[in-house]
Amino acid sequence: MIFFLLATFVLFTLSLNKSNGVKVMLPQAESSQPRDPNGTITISVTDTGTIAWEHDFISLQEFINRLKAYHLAEPEGRILINGDENALFNSALYVFDEARKAGFQKIYIETKLRRKS
Repeated sequence: MIFFLLATFVLFTLSLNKSNGVKVMLPQAESSQPRDPNGTITISVTDTGTIAWEHDFISLQEFINRLKAYHLAEPEGRILINGDENALFNSALYVFDEARKAGFQKIYIETKLRRKS
């Protein structure tokens, strides 16, 4: 019974740090912090410039429509940009800019912790 509880706790803890976006190579930063998954939508930008909402690849128009709908439903919601380290900066900037235009004030960029040498 104790082993089952321990295993459940470990699996639950590991699931807290998993990204809700598609798999990308995150850029590294020394100031990286764990993410808060509550009330956060993950928007991924791949190395080819494709945009995904959580796990769904979407068109630019669908992205804008979902941003507007999400802002109506969650005016204080958070946007997490999960960009591949090889994605063009302009693609990530587009996502950031559209989120701002939709009215979001809490926009974050997901990174992984850079190990100090």
